[in-house]
Amino acid sequence: MTLVKTTIDRRSFLKVSALAGGGMMLSFSWLAGCKPTPEEALAMPKEWFELNSYIKIGENGLVTLMSPNPEFGSNVKTSMPMILAEELDVDWKNVVVEQADFYPERFDRQFTGGSQGIRQGWKPLRTVGATARQMLIGAAAQTWNVPASEITTEASMLHHKASGKKAGYGEMASLAAGQAVPKEVSLKEIADFKVIGNSKKNVDGKNIATGKPMFGMDYTQEGMLIAMIAHPPFGMRVKSVDDTEARSMPGIKDVFIIKTLQDDYERAGFDTTTFTELAVVVGNTTWEVMNAKKALKIEFEKISDSTFVMNGWGGKQTVKVPGGLESTEGHKSRMAEMAKKSGNVLRKDGDPAAAFKKAAKVLERTYNAPFLAHNTMEPVNCFAYVTADKAELYGPTQAPDFVRNTVAARLGLPKESVHIKLPRMGGGFGLRAYGHHMVEAAVISQKLNAPIKMVYTREDDMTYGIYRPTYTATYRAALDENNNLIAFHVRGGGVPEHPIHANRFPAGAVDNYLAEGWALESNITIGAFRAPRSNFNAAAEQSFLDELAELAGKDPIDFRLELLERAKNNPVGERNDYDADRYAGVLKLVREKSNWNETQPNVHRGVSAYFCHNTYVAEVLDLSMQNNKPVFEKVYAAVDCGIVINPDAAKNMGEGGIVDGIGNAMFGELTFVDGVPEKIISISTA
Repeated sequence: MTLVKTTIDRRSFLKVSALAGGGMMLSFSWLAGCKPTPEEALAMPKEWFELNSYIKIGENGLVTLMSPNPEFGSNVKTSMPMILAEELDVDWKNVVVEQADFYPERFDRQFTGGSQGIRQGWKPLRTVGATARQMLIGAAAQTWNVPASEITTEASMLHHKASGKKAGYGEMASLAAGQAVPKEVSLKEIADFKVIGNSKKNVDGKNIATGKPMFGMDYTQEGMLIAMIAHPPFGMRVKSVDDTEARSMPGIKDVFIIKTLQDDYERAGFDTTTFTELAVVVGNTTWEVMNAKKALKIEFEKISDSTFVMNGWGGKQTVKVPGGLESTEGHKSRMAEMAKKSGNVLRKDGDPAAAFKKAAKVLERTYNAPFLAHNTMEPVNCFAYVTADKAELYGPTQAPDFVRNTVAARLGLPKESVHIKLPRMGGGFGLRAYGHHMVEAAVISQKLNAPIKMVYTREDDMTYGIYRPTYTATYRAALDENNNLIAFHVRGGGVPEHPIHANRFPAGAVDNYLAEGWALESNITIGAFRAPRSNFNAAAEQSFLDELAELAGKDPIDFRLELLERAKNNPVGERNDYDADRYAGVLKLVREKSNWNETQPNVHRGVSAYFCHNTYVAEVLDLSMQNNKPVFEKVYAAVDCGIVINPDAAKNMGEGGIVDGIGNAMFGELTFVDGVPEKIISISTA
């Protein structure tokens, strides 16, 4: 049993207040990180209605949790309440979950991304559940005049076994509201979990299946207009717009040009380099606006080299945006030239150059990956209603805090006057961490002084960005006469960023190791895309290790396990960001589950293992060739992500990731010709 303090930091505290009609509301600050000073504790407000991250326990025993994190398919809206229900000892059927709006004054991290939601919510949620349970026990002890230590809980019920007394949580909720918040509470041992580790259905599943309005696209308001944008090719800007025909079409209210970000605006990490000047069509209905947009005659002109200031993840820097129309063929030739040169040294162990000179065998391979579009199922959209003193936004976003700051700066409003409601997102994958669509909607509404819904067509989505960058990586490895790995060198680059994580495996397992990175400037907008950079690194690195194992005459899994054994027992360097035991564990598990050594006629097997975002994954893939086309027969996956809250959800995420990975590898390529994205899929018919 673990004892934890109920006061975690200056805003992480628990406050009880009675609900009208009886019951208890237990509020808590979300995901806090620092301990309070006495002065800060004394300065805490006496009225707690400012907090909206809370547990409500009603007279009927119903428990409601407001979920602050935006939901985009990762199932945090189900898993987080499961953590709470576990420590509260509540019957899951008594739990109701509601999505909170964006309230930065009340929550510390309303952000979905980086695979950190459960990790950062784990202790606060458990603490809040355990605290509410302890207060219910205190209420029962007072009512029954028995020691609190003799009272137990199970499935929303309180029991005093010695006297045979029992009561539901709802019966004690009002009295519990008057209990003092305990200074520390006991958390359950993992072995005692009953909710965590047992699958629960998605709390939104029925609403999704029955078509209930939950998404930004579902939102309507009386008097709302529809807006769509038209943008130039990358490397160009709008010069003029002939809207004569469009304005005469039925239902069209206005056509104009907007500037989404001012030239002197200092951008943050999720403000993009995407087009800041757009042609806008506004009208009554989607169909009318879509047709009028097609009738626009827009003249574009090339942009010149420019710069802007970004105060992002790496601090403040000046970013260069080159002029010119970029094409995939040009990218390939420039990247090929850069790949021949030395890059920026990201990590160096030993003397790789000397080791390569004395090697008995050297293997070198280069891997390339194209731009990829996110292709979320729900089109990009946002409702906005901006008046003189406030802005109301309702749209899919992973990072509302960043959006609020940009919108406030652009509209000239205080941040507190920008209110964001959070619908469920129809996919995100990193795309919706970037809030350009919400800024666009806000600027359009401000200009019209009217409520509008701004909607992208699928063509807008595909040709506007934001894309996974195009990458390349060259791997070299040296073996000695006994087929031992003595040197490893990776040089990776891309447009406009490199993909290399220098301290990941096999760093730490090789005496002589070198990692280099380089990047080419571009005016094509890129951004996070499902485990940024890792989705390329995993494929390239693991493919190379397979070829290297073959050259060494070793089984691919045994080869990796040998390296991990070295990293565990005698690691090189101190910056290795993986646990060799857990890495080896998933490899051993997938070897067992796939019957690795059993072969099937005409079926080819491959193995991969990778660590990123606090999770270790190993997979075995069975593939056959039919009519000269690859057919994916089966994939075995072993995953170590720590404690699994909801097994069905974890399985669904794993299967979804595999399907998405195969789809992007086979059909996701996005190419450019003179700044215009083109979708090209080559399928052999031989």
